[in-house]
Amino acid sequence: MTIGRGAAADVVVVGSGPNGLAAALIMARAGLDVEVHEAADQIGGGLRTAELTGPGFRHDVCSAVHPMALASPFFRAFDLAAHGVRMLQPEIAFAHPLDGGRAALAWRDIDRTADGLGRDGRAWRALLGPVTARWQAVVATIMSDFRHPPAARDATAVARFGAAVLEQSSPLWNVRFRDDLAPGLLTGVSAHAITSPRALPAAGAGLMLAGLAHAVGWPLPETGSQAIADALAAGVRASGGRIVTGHRVADLAELPGARAVVLNLSPAGVLALAGDRLPPRYARWLRSFRYGGAVCKVDFALAGPVPWSVPDCAKAGTLHLVGTRAQALAAERAVAAGQHAERPYVLAVQPGVVDPTRAPDGQHPLSTYAHVPNGSPADVTDAVVAQIERFAPGFRDLVLASQAVPADRMQRDNPNYVGGDIAAGAITVRQTVFRPVPAWDPYPVPVSEPGVYICSASCPPGPGVHGMAGLHVASRVLGRQFGIRADPLDLVRAR
Repeated sequence: MTIGRGAAADVVVVGSGPNGLAAALIMARAGLDVEVHEAADQIGGGLRTAELTGPGFRHDVCSAVHPMALASPFFRAFDLAAHGVRMLQPEIAFAHPLDGGRAALAWRDIDRTADGLGRDGRAWRALLGPVTARWQAVVATIMSDFRHPPAARDATAVARFGAAVLEQSSPLWNVRFRDDLAPGLLTGVSAHAITSPRALPAAGAGLMLAGLAHAVGWPLPETGSQAIADALAAGVRASGGRIVTGHRVADLAELPGARAVVLNLSPAGVLALAGDRLPPRYARWLRSFRYGGAVCKVDFALAGPVPWSVPDCAKAGTLHLVGTRAQALAAERAVAAGQHAERPYVLAVQPGVVDPTRAPDGQHPLSTYAHVPNGSPADVTDAVVAQIERFAPGFRDLVLASQAVPADRMQRDNPNYVGGDIAAGAITVRQTVFRPVPAWDPYPVPVSEPGVYICSASCPPGPGVHGMAGLHVASRVLGRQFGIRADPLDLVRAR
């Protein structure tokens, strides 16, 4: 039985974000006829790059920094460098300035990082050293589908990581630290989850990303994140796949006839496309899926580099601007309560540190976002500027232009960011394991026709540019719909 009408394909993929492209690449390399449909005129989803503030200023529309593009099993097999993508490494992966002209700096070298953390240096090494040294076992577990974990080749590393996560999500989270630099540095990363940094999933994400800063770095693709999407798309086309842009699919019936359909969509998107085809119980699950805290994105065109009070911050690709661990916790609690923090958590990316292609000579792009309540219509540019000025006096004098996209408009540019939730779903314990529905196999969509799957960041293993949800779905499609028993990573490695 097929879905849709017209010229048939073996598989149709809806959405050209990293997971959709990953799934398409694997299935095309397995010899299937694959067609990708993208609503926007530009492929990539959260990987798009565009001139948002002025000619020559290239800003990443969403995702800008990519530790998982070097660490995930999918991207390690794909090998971005072999496909022409240069991943540029800032000397400092991320920085966390504090008031009083101080900053915690996550250098690529864990020992150099620890040396800058004073009496908490030993605690940083003890906490992050095991993750840094044995990161592949931890990543393989976190990037699994949470139902079929990989063979435990290094169970000790995974167990130690789990113990560290439990510590950092409990009242013991501050016991090992004596000053405020090290806990601020770690909390800034944990807050990427847009929830309390003490929540279990946030603590896990923070420890993993901080460990990867020392293990593989936090690189930025030369010319922008679009380079990653373009490399994946080139791989799809080279294997015979087709990509159709500017086609917003409103119903499954609009698609070409296919034996399998892969939806790189949020639960809201699946509801919109599948409509009455869904069983009532499954539709209720999708409607009850929770979306989390959101972002207001603010991009700047600058006349020169940001004048950070701590000069070494100019070497960092990413900065977390919120202050101490306690101030970060207060800011995230405000967002969770539906309020705008007076001093919000601001994430800033300065690609010009390593990539001069992003702006005209002598000028610099700066991309930021601030955490805000879901669906917020507020333009928080003033609050973002104030947070940057707090740690870089004179910043506002360098601003040539800026553009803000409030949370309630983020979904217009990317329908998966419901209410401005760039994680495509609240990062809770339940929704980490049971994304998007409480089922043993979360990827099949039980419509009347067989062969529909969801592969977005609303599925395990969750948000991030890692391609693994696409890999997990591609493996199921190959085996169940076409009887192809191949290791998907072997297909990714194929040239």
